[in-house]
Amino acid sequence: MAQRKVIITCAVTGSIHTPSMSPYLPVTPQEIADAALGAAEAGAAIVHLHARNPEDGRPDQTPEAFMRFLPQIKKASNVVINLTTGGAPTMGVKERLQPALQLKPEVASLNLGSMNFGLYEMLNRFKEFKHDWERPYLAESDDRVFKNTFRDIAFVLDSCSANETRFELECYDIGHLYTAAHFQERGMLKAPLFIQSVLGLRGGIGAHAEDISHMKRTADRLFGDSYQWSVLGAGRNQMFSAVQSAVMGGHVRVGLEDSLWGGPGKLATSNAEQVARIRRILEELGLEVATPDEARAILNLKGPDKVGF
Repeated sequence: MAQRKVIITCAVTGSIHTPSMSPYLPVTPQEIADAALGAAEAGAAIVHLHARNPEDGRPDQTPEAFMRFLPQIKKASNVVINLTTGGAPTMGVKERLQPALQLKPEVASLNLGSMNFGLYEMLNRFKEFKHDWERPYLAESDDRVFKNTFRDIAFVLDSCSANETRFELECYDIGHLYTAAHFQERGMLKAPLFIQSVLGLRGGIGAHAEDISHMKRTADRLFGDSYQWSVLGAGRNQMFSAVQSAVMGGHVRVGLEDSLWGGPGKLATSNAEQVARIRRILEELGLEVATPDEARAILNLKGPDKVGF
């Protein structure tokens, strides 16, 4: 944690928000590519990517869907590309794994535990939907478990072990940190671990300042100086959580996957807007933002010449 280059990750679309929630949410391959490149230009060292069906915005975890935008991003930018293995909570692990397995990115996300994953409260704010899948996707989440068993996690790690892909370890609760330590003890995760604390989603840890501090204290005890820590706060917690992480020595994640908002009651008009905002805050705090190559050095990544796209 002694280094003070702060890595900004931008998660540009995700699978939580549905297209009717914001006209600014990237859906088509061109929109996703433009959003990723805009975020990189604004200061993101890493872009975390999901794919969607361009017709209705439904999450799409086929490698073919990712290949509609990955070559364009790689050709136009040096940004680190991080592919999801989370996909959507409605998908099984074999389906979710395929983009990372076949396309061999520098970084892939990895969820470290099964959990209730409640999106149904979004129906209190959003009432009208353009596509028939959106309302049930949200409403039925009160009876949905996002399955990530020990066997699932081992399957992802084993499957990708030859690819030299490193993992953004998404930890939604304290127990997930212990799971990361378990797989490190088994030799399936190598230092430096990249721990992403996910705060404020229904079913995981909250986003109170004490929750963030508890995550950091636990990670320090489990991993010492053999990890890099980042924080994302869902919804209105985004900027507060990011600033607390940075002040405590960590990295930050923003993007429309995690929050649609640019301020109270105001939709963010782009991913780049959120990146530019957190970059301004970091620089006002006297912190330096990492370039993509500096992020590669910090996280010990294999480099963009060794990916499969």
